[in-house]
Amino acid sequence: MIGNDFKLGQRVIMRKPHACGSSEWEIIRTGADVKIKCIGCGRVVMLDRGDFIKAAKAVMEASDDKDR
Repeated sequence: MIGNDFKLGQRVIMRKPHACGSSEWEIIRTGADVKIKCIGCGRVVMLDRGDFIKAAKAVMEASDDKDR
């Protein structure tokens, strides 16, 4: 489980893999809700902050790829 220490552009590993098979997501919006984008297929999902914290397994470093 992760705490409240996540920022825009960071990549997170979620506990359950997405339907495409990828478990890696990029944070694209934070606030009361957290919007994340699947690295594998590009699908965007919005989760309640509490649900996101429960579902996230680990936080990786911030991504340097801003032109995707």
